Amino acid sequence: MGLAAVAILNANPIEGSIESGAYVLRMRVAAPLSLSFGRFQGGRPVTAPAGEALYVGSAMGRRGSSTLARRLLRHATRTPPLPPHPIRDELLISLQDAGMGGLALAPPAGKRLRWHIDYLLDRPEVALTHILAVRSLHPLEATLAQRLNTDPYTALIAPGLGASDGAAPAHLLHLDAPPGWWEALVDEFRGE
Repeated sequence: MGLAAVAILNANPIEGSIESGAYVLRMRVAAPLSLSFGRFQGGRPVTAPAGEALYVGSAMGRRGSSTLARRLLRHATRTPPLPPHPIRDELLISLQDAGMGGLALAPPAGKRLRWHIDYLLDRPEVALTHILAVRSLHPLEATLAQRLNTDPYTALIAPGLGASDGAAPAHLLHLDAPPGWWEALVDEFRGE
C-alpha cells in the first residue's frame, strides 16, 4: 500500500487543537525553469532544474491566515486564471480529517506572489505532489531545513533560496532520491 500524498503528523502529544507547525512540500518540475524569485538576488533569474524539489516552511499562527492549514492551502493554489494544484482537494480533506482550520476551512480563490516558493509553485510546469505537515506549538522549520540540507539526496538550487528568514543554506532544494525516500522521511518524523 502506498503512502498518502498528504501526511499530517503531531510533534508532541496533542492537547487541544494545534493550528501551527512546519511543513515540507515536494514538487515535480517538468522542465528546467529560469525564473525570478521576487527580489531574491536582485530579481535575477535562477534556474530550477527539472526533476523534484523540496521546500521547507512554517506557519506559526494560531488562527486566521497564518495557520498551518491556511498556509498549505495557499501553497496548493495558483494565481487566477491558473488552476490549483491537483493535490489541493486531498489536502483539504486531510486537514478537515485532522480537525484543522475550523468549520469554515476553504481554499483561497487565488493569491498574490509573496514568498520565494510562490514564484515556483505558480508555474504550470510545476506540480505539488506531496506534503508533510508537522503540527507543533514550537518552531520546527530550522530542524527540518537542517535535516534536508544535510541529506545526501538534496542539493542547493541557489544559496539562501527560500531561507531569507532562516539560518539554513536554503529552504528550496533539488531532490534526486531513490524510491522510498519520501516514505522514510515521513516515518522519521512520525517517530517510526
